[in-house]
Amino acid sequence: MLYKIAKPFLFRMDPEAAHHLIIDGMGGAAKVPGIKPLLSAAWGVKATPDLEVDLFGLHFSHPIGLAAGLDKNAKAVAGLSSTGLSFLEVGTVTPKGQQGNEQPRLFRLPPDEALINRMGFNNEGADAMADRLGKLGRRRIPLAVNIGKNKATPNENAADDYRACLQKLYPHGDFFVVNISSPNTPDLRALQHGDELRTLLDAVNDEMEKQAQRHGGLPKPILVKIAPDNTDEQLAYMADAIVQSGMSGIIATNTTIGRDGLTHGNKAETGGLSGRPLTNRSTEVIRAVYSLTKGKLPIIGSGGIFTADDAYDKIRAGASLVEVYTALIYKGPGVVKEIHTGLRERLKRDGFSRITQAVGADHRA
Repeated sequence: MLYKIAKPFLFRMDPEAAHHLIIDGMGGAAKVPGIKPLLSAAWGVKATPDLEVDLFGLHFSHPIGLAAGLDKNAKAVAGLSSTGLSFLEVGTVTPKGQQGNEQPRLFRLPPDEALINRMGFNNEGADAMADRLGKLGRRRIPLAVNIGKNKATPNENAADDYRACLQKLYPHGDFFVVNISSPNTPDLRALQHGDELRTLLDAVNDEMEKQAQRHGGLPKPILVKIAPDNTDEQLAYMADAIVQSGMSGIIATNTTIGRDGLTHGNKAETGGLSGRPLTNRSTEVIRAVYSLTKGKLPIIGSGGIFTADDAYDKIRAGASLVEVYTALIYKGPGVVKEIHTGLRERLKRDGFSRITQAVGADHRA
């Protein structure tokens, strides 16, 4: 009800202005005594054993988390942690702060339940994020930090940027995501293929080992976020390279450069498309990656998750966790509770006692 009241006002605003209003507002509100319990009362989700997931050495009260891109600078971690999500992914963050691409660069497509963005990794930089996260204290839910390279850094030096992000942010993330799949940084997607991928992942793994030795404890998990626009041959190569590199998992998928089936006038805008049009393709990629890796590499499913069926389809295709983003814009934070309730119903329908039993079930049918 709260979001239904606010949505018409927000949708009359410029999309990026509305975005900043929500994130800055959530960040500021969480500092007010008594607000976080109110957020939990409005949108919190009661933990139930059937949806619990233990993965990467971390505990998730249910499978539904937040995808990167909404909270690029980790401004709203405390507030978002009180809205029912089981984990957060912040970023993409780069070593140095950068303005990103020229505005306007974020576009709504309401009839298509989609967004197009060409933000270009606009963020305040790794130092600012480290400082902000360092002041948070104990977190309620696991936090992933999505890392990328600066626009001005050539691909041959990209590994240095990913290393720098780990050096600055290692103490503050529970796991990390290597973003090589955004369509909005020139040539970034080229890092997904050929020797560049293996070289980059080897460097990231090496830096993670160094940071673990420096700070103590085991190396933290690293996942690779891939694009939905790869061919079957490219997916096979990427899956093999990611497995061989010792990465902890894959996030499938980032936004797409495809425009099939769109009806809104903003379909002509360049950038990455997210939301409902990505639903089926992201599930197809999850299914392919699960098959290619024989179910041995954990997958986080992302792309077009609006309903419990969308989430459950991705889980049955092979995802252990799922992430929402565009659905939050169109449906509000209540979508998390809606998906949570629906997943429990689908488990009972299919005779599963735990969500982990449903992971990859389509491959066993």
